[in-house]
Amino acid sequence: MTTTVALITGGAKGIGRAIALDLASQGWSVAICYRTSAREADEVIDSINQTGARGLALQCDVSTAEAAVELVQRVHGEFGRIDALINGAGPYHRVPLLQETNAGWHDMFDNNLHPVFYLTQAVLPIMKAQKWGRIVSFTMANAEQLIAQPQLTAHYIAKVGLLALSRSYAKLVAADGITMNCVAPGFIDSGSAPKEELERMVKTIPAGYVGSVGDAVAAVRYLLSEEARYVNGANIQLSGGWGV
Repeated sequence: MTTTVALITGGAKGIGRAIALDLASQGWSVAICYRTSAREADEVIDSINQTGARGLALQCDVSTAEAAVELVQRVHGEFGRIDALINGAGPYHRVPLLQETNAGWHDMFDNNLHPVFYLTQAVLPIMKAQKWGRIVSFTMANAEQLIAQPQLTAHYIAKVGLLALSRSYAKLVAADGITMNCVAPGFIDSGSAPKEELERMVKTIPAGYVGSVGDAVAAVRYLLSEEARYVNGANIQLSGGWGV
């Protein structure tokens, strides 16, 4: 029986980590990449190995095209296939637009939007040969609203662009048995936002509580499944009603 293989960027912490551990528990082989979180990445791989699944952690800066392509090639060489690409890497910074720097502006696109293009371009030939594949990326709960975001403008625009990019790919690869979808988180207790901020925002969430990484895992698990074979170009809201 062929083992399915997932490549997860940003898989050392937060939502990416939770997805990696969940897939390993289902028998997937899992490769994660990280930029600086070597200790956390090793811990994830140790946990994966304890389930009896195969795990691989690679240090990689996917903001550069060459490194992203090499990452895909290394994972494919190690496992012989790649069935799922989870684009979990995506840092953000909160800074007033009028104080934004050129470096800060480019950083948001270099780390949130461009890697998805690089990695998808590299992984699609592999998935097309397999006639099956799943690609999942993370946008924002209010990305479809195209609203003003003066405190995190570059990050927001990158996420809007990511949605358009994903839907464009979805149309092109559907006939090859490949889906490309997005999950749109609102406030999720993943460790990336300060606890005080999450507590402050609870009153703005219609559901009345902050989401967990488990909620994100469940959405991704569905999108990777055969049950979601006809779901393509979607942007699943994961926000308890916030931002819609």
